[in-house]
Amino acid sequence: MIIAIDGPAASGKGTMARRLAAHFGLRYLDTGLTYRAVAQALMADGASLDDEQAAERMVRDVDFEAMDRTALSEHAVGEAASRIAVLPGVRTALVEQQRAFAEEPPGAVLDGRDIGTVVCPHALVKLFVTATPEARARRRTEEMAARGGSVTYDDVLADLRRRDERDSTRAVAPLAVAPDAVLLDTTDLDIDAAFRAAVDIVDAAVRSQDRG
Repeated sequence: MIIAIDGPAASGKGTMARRLAAHFGLRYLDTGLTYRAVAQALMADGASLDDEQAAERMVRDVDFEAMDRTALSEHAVGEAASRIAVLPGVRTALVEQQRAFAEEPPGAVLDGRDIGTVVCPHALVKLFVTATPEARARRRTEEMAARGGSVTYDDVLADLRRRDERDSTRAVAPLAVAPDAVLLDTTDLDIDAAFRAAVDIVDAAVRSQDRG
């Protein structure tokens, strides 16, 4: 079983994806981290972030099972990842590996911005998790403050709106709702309520498949 979860930044899709994977006994992949891993490898090697051939070579060395979320969450790595993510050869190579990961038994939950539309268009379940920019900014501000960060709500909100615009208008694999995705708005839901709603959606899809 493959579950594809897409949505904008700070919508709660990552937390939900991890919980769904644990609940249904599936593997989990944060596809955004795969771009960060390639970017980090390029930086460590001293290669240019515009060197598409070098970046494609790095893709082959990325171990999806060994990615360090803490190290890859650094701001500099995120900025570098946004640069290599627009390189067509890098996207093609990573999508191939992400798809192969998803198809290994018993299946997987993948989250990102183009899972249901590009990476796993035939996923059994497609969720598009969203929330208002204001709700997402509040969550992200609280999350960063809990880690000792000193960001303001207004700065986070402005950054999220910029990211939303960039993600939805980019030429390659823009953020979009797949035609057969189920929209899950978490604006007024806490993580437990959102998770229960997602489980119900997956269970319904499994029952429908079994009847078919």
